[in-house]
Amino acid sequence: MGSAASNGNSIIVSIIYVAVAVGLTVWLAQTLYRSGTAFLHDVFADKPELADALNRLLVVGFYMLSMGYALYILRASRQLDGFESTQFLVNRFALLLVSLAVLHFVNVTVFWRIRTHREQRSMPTPVSSQGFLPPTRPATPGTPS
Repeated sequence: MGSAASNGNSIIVSIIYVAVAVGLTVWLAQTLYRSGTAFLHDVFADKPELADALNRLLVVGFYMLSMGYALYILRASRQLDGFESTQFLVNRFALLLVSLAVLHFVNVTVFWRIRTHREQRSMPTPVSSQGFLPPTRPATPGTPS
């Protein structure tokens, strides 16, 4: 009977995990999509269609990567009792959240670099020097300048 109860715990843990992982992924994807729209329109100000298309592609990629990874880390190697099931669930959510945070910061860094590069390209070309001016000496008291 203990084995059947443990198997029941594993099934319940799996169902809870999948439901929360899907909900979390959908919420994060929608948040990233809304926030990403303004950012990408700023980066691609001259091409709004490109900004919208890229934002949709990023969200699709986020869904695929997040859900694939969330399901991959779900696997349990043995039957779990109630306490072990809770620990397993908490550990998997922690791993999923940290992984998603790392991916998020990588995305933000990439877009920040794209934006910085674009801003540098739009800056005027620096003016080259036209000659050499020798440094001036500070005036000392009592000497003519």
